[in-house]
Formats: sequence, structure tokens, C-alpha cells
Amino acid sequence: MKIDSVTLREIHMPLVHFFETSFGRVYSRRILLVSVAADGVCGWGECVAGEDPYYSPEWTETAWPTIKHYLAPLLLQSELDAGRDCAARFARVRGHRMAKAALENAVWDAEARQKQQPLWKLLGGTRREIACGVSIGIQDTPEQLLQKIETELAAGYRRIKIKVKPGWDLNVLEKIRARWADIVLSVDANSAYTLDQVEHLRKFDAFNLLMIEQPLWNDEIYLHARLQKAIQTAICLDESILNARDADFALEIGACRILNIKVGRVGGFGEAKKVHDVAVRHNVPVWCGGMLESGVGRAHNIALSTLENFRLPGDVSASKRYWKEDIIEPEVEVRADGMIAVSDAPGTGYQVREGLVRKFTVREETFGAGKA
Repeated sequence: MKIDSVTLREIHMPLVHFFETSFGRVYSRRILLVSVAADGVCGWGECVAGEDPYYSPEWTETAWPTIKHYLAPLLLQSELDAGRDCAARFARVRGHRMAKAALENAVWDAEARQKQQPLWKLLGGTRREIACGVSIGIQDTPEQLLQKIETELAAGYRRIKIKVKPGWDLNVLEKIRARWADIVLSVDANSAYTLDQVEHLRKFDAFNLLMIEQPLWNDEIYLHARLQKAIQTAICLDESILNARDADFALEIGACRILNIKVGRVGGFGEAKKVHDVAVRHNVPVWCGGMLESGVGRAHNIALSTLENFRLPGDVSASKRYWKEDIIEPEVEVRADGMIAVSDAPGTGYQVREGLVRKFTVREETFGAGKA
């Protein structure tokens, strides 16, 4: 596969409703899109780095120059056999996994389109439909949170996840369980707690949670093992798992009983598949986390979620939950039973609305084919 050019675009998309975590509140997204032209087809990828270096050291203003000056030139230097070869080509660049994933995933999409094959089949997926959950950010009041949960349950979502932090945790969980005793419920802390709060974290056990996601430091695995031994609720690791080696270590020492796989966080489809396979060997379920993606990244999450061990509902929810207009067609829709049907169309199964992308674009550069 010969990559003829790489185009990098920054688009601005306002959210339907603000989204708040322990990191802060956002009202819109700055999103970096990557498209690769190869052998007459175009593949699309999305860099999930945030507007600020809060979730990870990567952010918008590191991803753009890393792709421009290092990753795109490496991709353009010679032909590739397949999308799976991108990781080896990018290996000399340390870190910058979200930037790498944007390019690698675009190449996988291009490869699937070139082969007239659905991306999910190229990845080795087996599921013809995927189960969906929702992630609900911190709200202004508990009553507002309860209203949002009611809306999402009515829409059919199979798992409710709420963001928590000290001061916004046990009090809201009590209200949720008083109203819905049996719904599948989990919480995501985004590293908001420390190990000296173990007695407080033990109180989460009373709420019959599916999991507590990333309660401790983002770069910590061993102390999560200590916490897991001290609480009954299953810990799920997110930010701590950057590759398959991290996953193997975490599961070997009992740091968690569930893994969240975000394809951008681990550096692309190739490494995401390896993390998935590690979890299979340990008989630990995985699910697909979300990063407020546009439809491009959302379509990639759907393809990844077709792998056999994605046994728990992921954060792959409908486009309309986040965007007034998504940049793909058809938009991602969730059925009344909380499932997304997987398309047999080539590539992701969705087409990018290039006119809408142009409308949202604030900067653009193309590399290759004589351009710099």
C-alpha cells in the first residue's frame, strides 16, 4: 500500500451539552482529523487528544507537530503491506500514542476500503451488533443527574456510568440506587482519589457497582492492586494501561478485574488488539471507552468492539448524544434495545461528510505528493 498523501485538519464541534469530569468541564471539542490517500482510496482517523494535557500528557498542540514533523514523514517514506505495519514504523518516536493511533487507524480504514472489506472483519471481529452504555458527566445538581439517567434508560442503554470525585460520589449514588435498585451502574473517577482514602472507597461496595474505573493515580498499577484487595467492587483500569505489557502486569498482580480499552490511548488498532488478547488469556472482560469522539472515532470504536472479548457494554453511544450534526453518514444510532448494528460496508461502514468537515475546519495541512 502506497500512501500518497496525509491531510491533517483541526475542526471545532460544539457539544449538545457540557461534559464534566474530575478534570473539568468542556462545552466543545477541538478535534484533529487525519485522512490518508492511498491507491485511490481515502482512510480517516481521529486523534483523541484533548484540548488540554489533563487526561494525558498529549494534547492538541503536541499532536499536530508530532504528526507533521515525525509521523507523517515516516508513513510516507515507503510502501506498507498493511495497517498493522504502522506501529513498527512509528516505534522510533517515543510516546505520542494518540497521534500515532490517528494515523494508524486511518491506514487500517484505507486498507479495508481498498480490499472492499468491513474494517471490523479486517480486525478479526465476530460480533454483528454491540451493546452500548453511556457515560454521564458531573452535573450541576443531583436532580439534573437523575433526569439524565432517566432519559438514557428510556433510550435503551444497557449500562449507566457516572463520573465521580470527592464531594460528588456517595451522595449521588445513594439517590441513584434509591430510585433504580437494579440497573447496571458503574463509576469513573479519572484518578480523583488516593490510597489513604481506602475507607471512603470501601463505602462504594454498598451500591452493587459493575466497576469503579481508575480510582487512583493515572500512572499507577501496583497501588491499584493493594486497593483491589481492600474493596469488593471490581476495579477497572483505564489511564494506567498504555500497552499490552501494562495490561499483562496489571492482571498478573490483581490490580483490576476489568479493562477499558481506548484505541487512541494505547496507540492504535494493533496494540488495542494485543491488549484484548492479553485479557482473553487472563479471562478478564474488556469494554471500549469513549473520548468524546466525532463520528470518525466513534466508527473506529464500533469496529474494535466487535472483537470477541468485548463482553461489557462500552461508551459507544449515539451521535445525537453529543452532536447536533455529526460528520459521518449515517450517524451512529442505538436501537431501542441498546444495541448498535454493525455494517458490512467497506471500511468503517460510514462515509465522512466532507462538506461539513470543511465547514468546521479551522486549519488544514497536506503532506506528501510534493507538499510540505
